[in-house]
Amino acid sequence: MNYESGSIAQDRLTGPVTPPARRAWIVAAVIAVVLAIGAWAIWGRGNHSAAAPGTAAGAEQLPSVTVVVPGRSTVDRSIAATGTLAARREMPVGVAGEGGMITRVLVEPGQWVNAGQVLATVDRSVQVQTAAALGAQVNVARADLTLAQAELDRAVSLVDRGFISKADLQRRTATRDAAAARVKVAGATYAESQARNGRLDIRAPAAGLVLTRQAEPGQIVSSGSGVLFRMAQGGQMEMRAQMSEADLQGLHAGARAQVTPVGSTQTFAGEVWQVSPIIDPQTRQGIARIGLRYDPALRPGGFASATVSGATSAVPLLPESAVQSDGRGNYVYVLDGQNRAERRDVKVGQVSDAGVSVVGGLAGNERVVLAAGAFLSPGQKVKPVLRAAAPAAAATNG
Repeated sequence: MNYESGSIAQDRLTGPVTPPARRAWIVAAVIAVVLAIGAWAIWGRGNHSAAAPGTAAGAEQLPSVTVVVPGRSTVDRSIAATGTLAARREMPVGVAGEGGMITRVLVEPGQWVNAGQVLATVDRSVQVQTAAALGAQVNVARADLTLAQAELDRAVSLVDRGFISKADLQRRTATRDAAAARVKVAGATYAESQARNGRLDIRAPAAGLVLTRQAEPGQIVSSGSGVLFRMAQGGQMEMRAQMSEADLQGLHAGARAQVTPVGSTQTFAGEVWQVSPIIDPQTRQGIARIGLRYDPALRPGGFASATVSGATSAVPLLPESAVQSDGRGNYVYVLDGQNRAERRDVKVGQVSDAGVSVVGGLAGNERVVLAAGAFLSPGQKVKPVLRAAAPAAAATNG
């Protein structure tokens, strides 16, 4: 009886364990475990690192970057230029003789003519009479020569008989020789007159295309009248392309070109036949002369644009990933002797499937970062991984 009373009293004192209390104990246990794990992660790893400072885990972690020494590659460039159209060989035609009044003009601009063809005629009425008089003098001189020769022949037949002295024979020989000389003088004077009359006609110096006409019937012209006709020899045209000093470097005769006149969608094939040997000190430009075949759409004096290919240059060639750009312009990262990144401003040339040609800022013997340049900063130390450069073959820019 007392035992039972004691058991009942004990149960009333302690009471049963309820579910909320059990959950509280579980949460407390979990928190304790988490705190223990965190303490181990902080203090345990720290002690481990401190215990082994010379291991790889304690060493400085440097980013690895791929670098290349680009060298210099021969690159075919495409150069865009503008300029004017002109006759490749322009021939100014004027008065070659003494001149006079133009009586007829026989050609018009745009007309093809042959070498020596008459372009315009000049009045020659006075010159014709002068030539006729000189022609008559030739006949007189020839008659005198005939008479002198006959007298000389008779004297030769009589000198052996003693009727004529040798001195008389010599005088008649001299008379004959003088008459022969007068024939030559008269003939030369007559030929000169004929030549002068022939120069009164304004003729084409060579076959070609008439470009301009500044002569009209009734106009008085002379050797000081200036240019009356302009011709393109053989009808050949050219474009005189203005190019910068840098673009002219490596450009050679024979380079292919495509020329498009302003206002036209038609393109004409040509080739560079002459590169200017001088640079204008004011504009720092030179002229590349692009030869073209004749076409009515090519009008001298007109404006045109051209794309010239075939110019070559030896420059560093990089993939596009190596070239960065910001507000200051284009740049690359190169590594110094201590493997620190250094910004290098560059001038970019042509961009093609082969890569980006660098025309300024690089010599080609630097270690250039190929990728990850956007994540580097000047002075940052890196671990370089050298990659072999592409063969220095010609890269064609399309």
